[in-house]
Amino acid sequence: MVRSATPGRTSTSPRTCGASGAVVPSERTYLLSPGSGQGSAHLHWHIAPLPPGTPYERQQFHALMTENGVIPWSLEQAADLAQRLRAALAEGRP
Repeated sequence: MVRSATPGRTSTSPRTCGASGAVVPSERTYLLSPGSGQGSAHLHWHIAPLPPGTPYERQQFHALMTENGVIPWSLEQAADLAQRLRAALAEGRP
């Protein structure tokens, strides 16, 4: 578990990544913070679950490149996922 700058508190991003694994079936989950202080003077995280059964040659950087395709989502699917993530975090999963 990654610790936050505040003593006694854990970072939200790894907890959210773990909750993602609890509610989204995945081959693996990537937690990354791309970017540079030269072009983006803030910190944000990307949590990217990889669909089960993704062949190895389509994992890692290949899976993160939009030119290789994206999984279409509706607003309703996104809202449902957000609700399930909130519930998993509230329950302390994983």
